[in-house]
Amino acid sequence: MVKLKICGLRCFEDIEMANKYKPDYIGFVFAESPRKVSFQEAKELSSILSEDIVPVGVFVDEHMKLIVDLYKEGIIKMAQLHGNEDENYIKNLKAKSLELAGTEIPVINAIEINAISNGPNVDLDTDSGTDADVACGDADYNDELLEWQNSASDYFILDSGKGSGKTFDWSLLDKSSEFFKNSIFLAGGLNSENLDLAIEEFNPFAVDLSSSIETDGFKDEEKLKEIIKIMENYR
Repeated sequence: MVKLKICGLRCFEDIEMANKYKPDYIGFVFAESPRKVSFQEAKELSSILSEDIVPVGVFVDEHMKLIVDLYKEGIIKMAQLHGNEDENYIKNLKAKSLELAGTEIPVINAIEINAISNGPNVDLDTDSGTDADVACGDADYNDELLEWQNSASDYFILDSGKGSGKTFDWSLLDKSSEFFKNSIFLAGGLNSENLDLAIEEFNPFAVDLSSSIETDGFKDEEKLKEIIKIMENYR
């Protein structure tokens, strides 16, 4: 079973759409982005979100007080980190959330695979910031991914980073690696044309889409319906 995350929700119409089609996760972006929402906006949107959909906060080098406050109030239930947050930051974030909210906040740590595929260029924005880079060079990718094995992160999201609008070169990663025993969210250039192939290639825990289901910068119900139809084969 592959889960679906839709990122960059920012208005009541987006939430109504999510409640209708039931992705497993939705993302509120708190980093600089056309989809950025404020604390109050996220609070209002989260209050009408179906209880069976998990709201995720997307951050880039954010002060952990904001993240913990959002988590404590139930506005988000997970944090997705796209900046330079290191292991100490993640451990301290979990400790602070446990202290103030009573439970540790689950963390999705973003890893940027910066070797771009030569496939079709799709105009996408993955809502990424300055993700943790994996160094260039075919032989380095899998070795460096394994260095994340003992991370305090609960999940990882792999994408091409920085809104490149392209998939990263999937062939550079060994999908049988121990790293892929962790729960992986796959992002970066995913759309209705390549989603089947991406799932068959990676068998990820979840896939993450944003602007591929938008028209003129806003979520498009018809495009989301296309994705939901594809996902019916895997959910």
